[in-house]
Amino acid sequence: MNNITNPLLKSFDTPYQTPPFESIQMTDYKPAFKKAIAQALQEIEAIANSTKAPDFQNTIAALDYAGSTLNTISSIFFNLNSACTSPDMQKTAQEVSPLLTDFANNIYMNSMLFQRVKSVYLHTPRTNLTAEEQTLLEDTWKSFIRGGADLEGKAQERFREITTELSRLSLQFEENLLAETNAYELHLTEASDLAGLPDSAIEAAALTAKERNKEGWVFTLHAPSYIPFVKYADNRQLREKMFKAYTSRCNHDNSQNNTEIIWKITALRLEKARLLGYDTYADYVLSNRMARSPQEVNQFLQHLFFSSHPAALREKEKVEKFARETGFSDTLQRWDWAYYSNKLKQARYTLDDEMLKPYFLLENVQKGVFQLANRLYGLTFQETDRIPKYHPDVKTFEVYDEEHYFLAVLYMDFFPRNNKSGGAWMTEFRTQHEENGKDVRPLVSLVMNFTKPTPDRPSLLTFDEVTTFLHEFGHALHGMLSRNTYNSTAGTNVYRDFVELPSQLMENWALEKEWLDLWAVHYQTGEKIPQEYIDKIRNAANFQSGSQCDRQLSFGMLDMAWHCIRKPVEEPVCEFEHRSMQATELFPPVDGSCFSPTFGHIFDGGYAAGYYSYKWAEVLDADAFSLFQEKGIFDKETAQSFRKNILEKGGSEHPMDLYVRFRGRKPTVDALLKRSGL
Repeated sequence: MNNITNPLLKSFDTPYQTPPFESIQMTDYKPAFKKAIAQALQEIEAIANSTKAPDFQNTIAALDYAGSTLNTISSIFFNLNSACTSPDMQKTAQEVSPLLTDFANNIYMNSMLFQRVKSVYLHTPRTNLTAEEQTLLEDTWKSFIRGGADLEGKAQERFREITTELSRLSLQFEENLLAETNAYELHLTEASDLAGLPDSAIEAAALTAKERNKEGWVFTLHAPSYIPFVKYADNRQLREKMFKAYTSRCNHDNSQNNTEIIWKITALRLEKARLLGYDTYADYVLSNRMARSPQEVNQFLQHLFFSSHPAALREKEKVEKFARETGFSDTLQRWDWAYYSNKLKQARYTLDDEMLKPYFLLENVQKGVFQLANRLYGLTFQETDRIPKYHPDVKTFEVYDEEHYFLAVLYMDFFPRNNKSGGAWMTEFRTQHEENGKDVRPLVSLVMNFTKPTPDRPSLLTFDEVTTFLHEFGHALHGMLSRNTYNSTAGTNVYRDFVELPSQLMENWALEKEWLDLWAVHYQTGEKIPQEYIDKIRNAANFQSGSQCDRQLSFGMLDMAWHCIRKPVEEPVCEFEHRSMQATELFPPVDGSCFSPTFGHIFDGGYAAGYYSYKWAEVLDADAFSLFQEKGIFDKETAQSFRKNILEKGGSEHPMDLYVRFRGRKPTVDALLKRSGL
């Protein structure tokens, strides 16, 4: 395609220079990538070959600004590959990923460029730099060392091969998981098989069946369909069938099997770490985290485990006792856990998602989240249709501060699709930064998989979905409120074990009456959520907190096990997994069920040797929210301090320095254990 007509290579003539999605064709991407890579390499060569003495501005800052067109194209393409993919897009991803990896290697392995970076790193007095500049210099130096700049000859060539293959394998992992999730359906034609299921789940299944030109009801492995089924369906055999289908994804003898990919990824990561002088991949990753070593992470996980596991065992006994009292005479299995736990919760607290959902109309939850951002930070959100969208489901908003200063564009994509990855995440089409002294504001996107509306019922969220909304919105605030100079230090470009603090902090408001009272009304009657329901939510907040903590810890332990290996794993993936998670297990293993082949966070996301960060950040968020509880949950002074010291700063300084500036001291685990009832 002619570069002049390729919309990805032109200035975007759209509001706020947002991506012109309607103008972009699939055939535009590959030529745009090639042209942008060539242009970026020219910019890099100009820095490397400069005749001027290397300094911070002409080397470190210049590197941060280089390749802006390529960054824009990459963010558009890979965000859509997760949120709105197609076979052609997946094929293109496999073709351009090696080009991008090679491009990154060409930067880090450019010897003249490395010498300039090294000179600035060694000879620039830190007192001449701002705190953000010091961080960017340190991070740039580390990225070159970690990118193989100090390697020579065959070692450097092998490093190139490893990084290219890892990018390909991670993409394949994600594609396989989406394909396996889409491939399964449970098609029911007998109404008796629906016993126990709420009307909302039945209506959604009827709609899915209709969309697939089938009679009856179709349930899928997408979360809004799968979770209600295993939680409510009385038919135990069907619960078992759904559970086994869900937990065996990518572990079948077919082309979507991810087990061999896991062997390859973990072996290559180990080899990469060894080339750089680290004993394990976890050592390599954690050298650049708040938790500085595998030992520190494992001690942290064990500390929480000793608090949570006895409680988890007691919780299992209570569920077993309750199940027997209600007539269950078999051995409790994994596919019974959600079902009987929910019934016990109903009996103990007379609380159930179906009671709460009428008060959690999606539009009202959105209104409540926006009101919270307004009360805390003075933000306002104006929905607009003038900004291009990549799918009709997407909503777009202009975000302003109290002075009506434009802060960001916010995209929100709520519902599951067959071409959309599972889960929920925040991403950006553009990160906040300064360009020629001008503040360039971010384009932030929230992608979720909430319960879809049906012809008879709007989208009513579960309480868990409400907290998910708050969680992802916390990430969005981190991006939208950023005030930094450089792309590399702005927004969520922070240590992985710090990035979850803003998101998990926001979840705390879900239990606060003052906030719920602002917006939670029955979607049909307009009646406020009853005080007794709010009391029930609060009373049930720690229901099975031990087993929930164990579950998160088990994922963290599995992640660390995969990345603390000292030689490639040869045993079956499921056997390795079982050994790694055994301490936390409440049930015997189920043949064919295996979590690792679906563990996208660590095999196609950025959480390798970092899944512990969810629990790590819980310590931070519980400690941080205790200050809001002390001062008032809408206290402006506390909110402004969090905004100024955490949200606006991004990764411009060490996260512990930022946290101490906000809190006045380092965090302690006490607030988390108290909140969890552990």
